[in-house]
Order: sequence, then structure tokens, then C-alpha cells
Amino acid sequence: MEQPEIIIKPGMGALHYWRDIWRYRELFFFLAWRDILVRYKQTAIGIAWSVLRPLLTMVVFTIVFGKLAKLPSNGVPYPIMVYAAMLPWQFFANSLTESSNSLIDNSNLLTKVYFPRLIVPAGSVIVSMVDFLISAVILVGLMVWYRFVPDMRILFLPAFFMMAFMASFGAGLWLSALNVQYRDFRYVVPFLVQFGLYISPVGFSSAIVPEQWRFLYFLNPMVGVIDGFRWALLGDAFPVNWPGFALSFVLVVLILAGGVFYFRRMERSFADVV
Repeated sequence: MEQPEIIIKPGMGALHYWRDIWRYRELFFFLAWRDILVRYKQTAIGIAWSVLRPLLTMVVFTIVFGKLAKLPSNGVPYPIMVYAAMLPWQFFANSLTESSNSLIDNSNLLTKVYFPRLIVPAGSVIVSMVDFLISAVILVGLMVWYRFVPDMRILFLPAFFMMAFMASFGAGLWLSALNVQYRDFRYVVPFLVQFGLYISPVGFSSAIVPEQWRFLYFLNPMVGVIDGFRWALLGDAFPVNWPGFALSFVLVVLILAGGVFYFRRMERSFADVV
């Protein structure tokens, strides 16, 4: 049987890099499927952890912010308001945690064979997407329980999810590449995730943020994502601050573009450093 001939020329790697990602799509799906299987292997309740973590966080936030602090929910049941924000935040946090360690966890693979390294953190984001879809079932249950029916704005939800994906993938590329060079980031990422949860509008509405702090507030790109999710799911009760949303969107694009650029720049050294 005739074997395919592979010709390597200077600059060919950069020229054909994106085409190689398509060629290695089967490896991409294999890594993503492997991570899904390993994620909850030998756990007592298995994939139910995908539901339990955001559900318990929602309960705690509802008690602390809704019952004790008595923050407004704009006429929407507080658990629904919190969970509609918890979904994109949990997706973002999981993606950051998983993709930041993905290159280190696959160090044996990186040092043995060639493939576009970009598919490793991308596979981690896909695993987090599966968790997102499972967790979304709870939101449907809450809406049924409270008899809350979303309007036509829900058709825009995929656009806001795409924005969450871009933010998660871009930040994941930055952190996965930095984690190879500086292992300090294994300690930085959990702090970023915990800190980000409290400065993002998960347990409260963006409407309570004072006007003089709005610009700094929207420098957090997840603010635009979460406000968009609430607007699409909960309607007029949570209007979007469009100038602030535009700022968040621009930051998401910059994070993604910068992440791809930095990852590609550092990629050739991964096998030596890892």
C-alpha cells in the first residue's frame, strides 16, 4: 500500500497550522471524550457533581444575598436570578481550571508526537460545555417550579453563550501557556476563580452597582456575558447596559486574540519546558 509523503518546509508549520487542527479533529474528540470519562471516574455520585455544585452555590447565594442582605431581584424569583448567572460563570470557571492544567496533565503526549497543541485546552473547554448543558437542566426545573416563562429574547441566548465560550477559550489559552512556563499559576487560577465569583454579578444584579464604578465594573468581561444571559432568559427585569456590554465584548475579543497569539508564540517550547 502506498504511504502518503510528508514534506516539511520552513514556515510550513505556521502556514498549515489551522488546517492541521482539522486534520487532527479525531484526536481532539478523543481527548475531550477521555476527559469527560476521567472527570467523574470513581466518584460516588458521578456526573451529578455537575448539578450539585452550582445548585448548592445558588442556595447559599439566595440565602446570603436574597434573604439576609435583601438585595433586589427585580420581581424575578431570586433562585432563578442567581442560577441564570451561575450557568455562564460556572462554565467560565470550569474552563479556566481545566484548561490551565491541560498541557501539564498531557505532558507525556506533548513530548512524544506532533499535533497542534491548541486542541488540548480546546478539549478542556468542550468538557466544561458538557457540564454547562447538564447544569442547565436545573434552570429549566426552577422555571417550571416558579412558573416563569421566558419570552422571545431567549433566541439570543446562543449569541451570549458564544461570547462566554470566547472568553473561556481565550483566558484558557493564556493560562495554559503561562502554567507551562510558570507553575505558580496553578495557585493563581483558584484564587482568580474565587475572586471573580464575588466581583461578577452572580449573587446580585448589575443595577445595584453605583454609576461612578460602572466603567471599572465592566472591565470584568464576564459582566457583559452574565448580563446578556439574564436579559435573554429573564427579559425586561434585567436590561442590558449596552455601552458597558460593548466594552466587555471588546475585552473578550482582545483576550481571545491575545490568547491565540501568545499560545502560538510559546507553543514550540512546550515540549522542552513541560
